[in-house]
Amino acid sequence: MRRIVTGRACAPNLKDPSEPTLQPDCSPSAHRLSCIMVRMGRAAIYLDHAATTPVHPDVLAAMLPYFSHEFGNPGGLYGLGQRAREAVEDARRRVARVLGCAPSEIVFTSGGTESDNLAIRGVVLAARARLNGQAPHIITSAIEHHAVDGTCHQLREHYGVELTEIAVDRTGRVDPGDVMHAVRPNTVLISIMYANNEVGTIEPIADIGQMARERGIPFHTDAVQAAAYLPLDVWTLNVDLLSLGAHKFFGPKGVGALYVRRGTPLLPSQTGGGHEGDRRAGTENVPYIAGLAAALERAQSHRAEHAAALDPLRRRLIDAIPATIADAHLTGHPVERLPHNASFVIERVDAGSVLAALDLAGVAASSGSACTSALQEPSHVLTAMGVPRALAAGALRLTLGPENTLAEIDTVLETLPDIVRRLRALRGGA
Repeated sequence: MRRIVTGRACAPNLKDPSEPTLQPDCSPSAHRLSCIMVRMGRAAIYLDHAATTPVHPDVLAAMLPYFSHEFGNPGGLYGLGQRAREAVEDARRRVARVLGCAPSEIVFTSGGTESDNLAIRGVVLAARARLNGQAPHIITSAIEHHAVDGTCHQLREHYGVELTEIAVDRTGRVDPGDVMHAVRPNTVLISIMYANNEVGTIEPIADIGQMARERGIPFHTDAVQAAAYLPLDVWTLNVDLLSLGAHKFFGPKGVGALYVRRGTPLLPSQTGGGHEGDRRAGTENVPYIAGLAAALERAQSHRAEHAAALDPLRRRLIDAIPATIADAHLTGHPVERLPHNASFVIERVDAGSVLAALDLAGVAASSGSACTSALQEPSHVLTAMGVPRALAAGALRLTLGPENTLAEIDTVLETLPDIVRRLRALRGGA
């Protein structure tokens, strides 16, 4: 296993090479995070935070008791079970405080995908009974995560649900007016993501939500990518349902949350016991739920600080890559985008080859959504934005985290142009 230290925070410890030495400008928190990354043998420069993030040491500490001596089932009536129940309810209260809602409006799930599935399927199937045989109608966008668009397509193909997908402009932005023009008398749900996972474009959620509310239509947003860097107050956003996944904001994989505004009809997708207010059956994953709450609180309390630190690094990538690589183009909105996202398409290269070469150079990056990285088809997000198929094949997404440094960005900017030149030479191009 390679022992690689991330960033400038830590240096090799000659007494114990597996334990980096804390440097004067390295906070204890950053030091612990770097140590964990070293032991995992991670790439020297990790630029795929949109795919997943490492569990922060403070989050791990919040989880550990519920893996060991506080292992009770929250359904137990004895002390051990009741302490587990209190941990779940404490987490629910803490998540609710961040979102500005009532604790009873929070449903814990297995992740962002389940939260999206439950929101869409739950609202649509609950609405069918009220339509007297008329097919429900959903409005969504052409650039949603597959957890949303896959669910919508399944409902259309197997349940007779009508579906309208709103086009986006070349930056990936949805026009709220287009959403409202698509409303029909049988529209039962609008689902538009808060920020895109591939190109980082931030959508006008509050405007769409206000229009939906005026028409009495439930409005859902997939906020999985947004949670680490954008405000989540559900009243300001005008949302009725909001999906979260903990591993996008330095929490554990396998746990998420869904906000469901009181009074929103929701048919459970997962049946069994009466867990989560009869909205999601299954024994609660106590350690992961505790971790989600700790991670969300931490992410939201530090989001302005992290955004300010990441913005100059992202700007350097956005400015330098098109300047140093011929025919490299920024994708997504130039201003209304997540502060950690820099995404591009590079002509005359294949994304897989670029990523493999970056990996050999010690840089972890991606071409887009980690959920579809094994597919050979071009990104549906880029296609919806009007990017030609051949150009979309050269997609590159670089997503930053708080541990990244300017020195790392400079290393990437020294490495990437040479990789592109070599790959183009192999193809016989300039």
